[in-house]
Amino acid sequence: MATQQYDVLGIGNAIVDVIARAEDDFLVKHAMQKGGMALIDEDRAQGIYAAMGPSTQISGGSAANTIVGAASLGARAAFVGKVKDDELGKHFAHDIRAAGVAFETKAAHGGPSTARCYIMVTPDGERTMNTYLGAAQNLTPEDIHADAIGAAAITYLEGYLWDPPLAKEAFRKAADLAHAASRKVALTLSDSFCVDRYRAEFLDLIRKGMVDIVFANESELHSLYQTSDFATAAAQLSQDAKLAVVTRSEKGCVVVSRQGVEAIPAHPIKEMIDATGAGDLFAAGFLVGHARGQDNKTAARLGALAAAEVIQHIGARPQTPLRALAKQHGLAS
Repeated sequence: MATQQYDVLGIGNAIVDVIARAEDDFLVKHAMQKGGMALIDEDRAQGIYAAMGPSTQISGGSAANTIVGAASLGARAAFVGKVKDDELGKHFAHDIRAAGVAFETKAAHGGPSTARCYIMVTPDGERTMNTYLGAAQNLTPEDIHADAIGAAAITYLEGYLWDPPLAKEAFRKAADLAHAASRKVALTLSDSFCVDRYRAEFLDLIRKGMVDIVFANESELHSLYQTSDFATAAAQLSQDAKLAVVTRSEKGCVVVSRQGVEAIPAHPIKEMIDATGAGDLFAAGFLVGHARGQDNKTAARLGALAAAEVIQHIGARPQTPLRALAKQHGLAS
């Protein structure tokens, strides 16, 4: 087995988030599904940007947010994702490296521009995302290197990678390399609409053991099993997955395994400002706890703590060092 260099290595879409506050009628006017994520082309991207209010640019992307969270918790972390050699691409690369994450993926010199996600945050804190994937969808198997995958205790993959065909091949290659090196593979289902598109394939990945840890929220779980009954879906997941965690917003989460379903409460907060990144940061805490050998309940509490930090401010990345927070709450040494 290769020497472990990273606790967690994430593979996903390298995206710059453009975040603005918006009223519900803005979503209706621009035909946006509240709380969802829509893939858009460059023309619609430009139209949304022209219509939206004052914005904040923050490097994002689901798996990238998780990996930055892991680094904030003191983990050794790496990220693989494709940007173009343009201003947004340089912005993304700078931000993720400044967060303490190893990022060595070569930028594209031609082709579409760096991906961006226009995020509308409504007064209730819900976020509605419109994503132009651009260069991110040009991640290929050639960007996946056996030495890096073999050096990571857990390789973490985002379900959004299942959209572009070459990225899907990169996903499969990474999972195969990780298991060949006796490492673990984690998957986030990413979005209920993503699950709608690839339900059969995701179930196949889970049932065949290509992934060892599955992350989902309630809507993704319901979509996966096409049932509105949570207990039924969780029971089915316990039969299919080696280990899974389902987040339930203010209700906390449940850890699902062959041994059954265990509920863990949410971490208390003062005020929910922006739900962006809650699931990403929860995954960061759980993965770091798991990589450190913590039991599932402790790892879930660490995830809940990380999620609580990120939803109390605008943006999907932590503003307070998470390792210090974890120490305060007895979740890290």
